[in-house]
Amino acid sequence: MKTVQFREALREAMSEEMRRDENVFLMGEEVAEYNGAYKVSQGMLDEFGDKRVIDTPIAELGFTGIAVGASMNGLRPIVEFMTWNFAILAADQIINSAAKMLQMSGGQYHCPIVFRGGNGQAGQLAATHSQAFESFYAHVPGLKVVTPSNPADAKGLLKSAIRDEDPIVFLESEKMYGDKGEIPEGEYLIPIGLADVKRKGKDVTIVSFGKIIKEAHKAADELKKEGIECEVIDLRTVRPIDYGTVVESIKKTNRCVVVEESWPLASISSEIAYHLQRYAFDYLDAPVMRVTQSDTPFPFSPTLMEEGLPNVNRIIKAVKATMYKN
Repeated sequence: MKTVQFREALREAMSEEMRRDENVFLMGEEVAEYNGAYKVSQGMLDEFGDKRVIDTPIAELGFTGIAVGASMNGLRPIVEFMTWNFAILAADQIINSAAKMLQMSGGQYHCPIVFRGGNGQAGQLAATHSQAFESFYAHVPGLKVVTPSNPADAKGLLKSAIRDEDPIVFLESEKMYGDKGEIPEGEYLIPIGLADVKRKGKDVTIVSFGKIIKEAHKAADELKKEGIECEVIDLRTVRPIDYGTVVESIKKTNRCVVVEESWPLASISSEIAYHLQRYAFDYLDAPVMRVTQSDTPFPFSPTLMEEGLPNVNRIIKAVKATMYKN
């Protein structure tokens, strides 16, 4: 094992795949000469050259369309968005072209393409630069949506995404790029669509993904002091969702809290809550609780930010509600 930053794990994944397959290339705003807005692509231009590490204009719809066309013709683009808030401008190509191409071409054209970049809030960036898009893209058939929470998962999942024949939405976090963690030496892959039990427990299952996993772990640490043992499940992929791992956990704990950064309506947590009441109802001793971002545009004020986001206190309150109000 070795310790690397989240950004370094992503860089290793891309570089290894570009060495392995000459059809893989990276494109996006500032990925080449500037080494990436968050230095994820540091040094890649020097190694691979400007034919495979390509700076683009500030024109998300245009360069995403070029990438979709390239993927249909045998190449494997990695498209970096400086933030997924900017990718709204490219939604036509992601949703109407990449996601639907296999079906609309009668199976003739795959789109092996990875769309990746910073997702969710990253401090005082206000409403238009702080949105979490997991449920937005998970809603679309034809896309797979990946949300790593640590460097090891980031590398293993990104390598799998680059090799996948379908378009992948790969949601990172600007606040995680500097996070450090251990990753295995050498090449390894993590299957897309497989959740991971990050922490064993017997009293309540906490389900989450992405950077909010850290809040779930902090809450579990606090609850352990009170004798409540939480099982923490990291979905890692929100389309497809590994419901089986969640259901097996509910059979043991009989309670569930789902935590996510997105808004509550039409969210990943609402989908999981429906699935559990449909397929695990007999194992539940309390209603499924949800902790989400407040149903409002994201605020600029630090105090309002803290109040609106999923945090340790809100998770603890939800866990206790499943324990004592059934």
